[in-house]
Amino acid sequence: MTTSLTPDTNHLRQICGLPTELALRKAASFLAHLVKDPDFLESRILPFLEEARYGEDWYVAHRHDAEDGSFSLQVFVWPPGTGTTIHDHSSWGAYCCAIGSVLEERYERLDAGSRPDRARLRKAWQLSWSGEDGASTVMPGDKGIHRVGNPGEGTAISVHLYGPQIGEVDGRDYDPGRDYVCDRREGIK
Repeated sequence: MTTSLTPDTNHLRQICGLPTELALRKAASFLAHLVKDPDFLESRILPFLEEARYGEDWYVAHRHDAEDGSFSLQVFVWPPGTGTTIHDHSSWGAYCCAIGSVLEERYERLDAGSRPDRARLRKAWQLSWSGEDGASTVMPGDKGIHRVGNPGEGTAISVHLYGPQIGEVDGRDYDPGRDYVCDRREGIK
């Protein structure tokens, strides 16, 4: 799974070349095993625990992007009380917690999507995810609208795998208070 503490990029490319539904199942399994790999934990996860104590917002502590754009493997650090905005991605994605747990909220679109800057959302569900719970997966676009955060008192660290980006836009950010949505060129995944 890991070679010299670097992910097996050929295996990740194989996963990302599969049809979306199958890729998500394989990505979830890959991440569930990766976050339990002692070498990966020691080299890519545990060093971030100390610096996270001083963090005021979540951040990507480590990122490995395939040169061909087929995948992005990222380590997210979630200090207590931090979280993303409501957003989606232009790629499929999966994540699994290595340390602690995060709260994920999923949203459904209530409108037809006919206006590019408008989106009416409804919260569909929320779940707390820890390493024992396995991996969460999201579809691209408005089938994967979500928010992730750490409402707990301890630091959480999660590992995310994203498939190939569809188009130039990284994803979209949503503001349900104003029924607003806008494209995100680069930034959070």
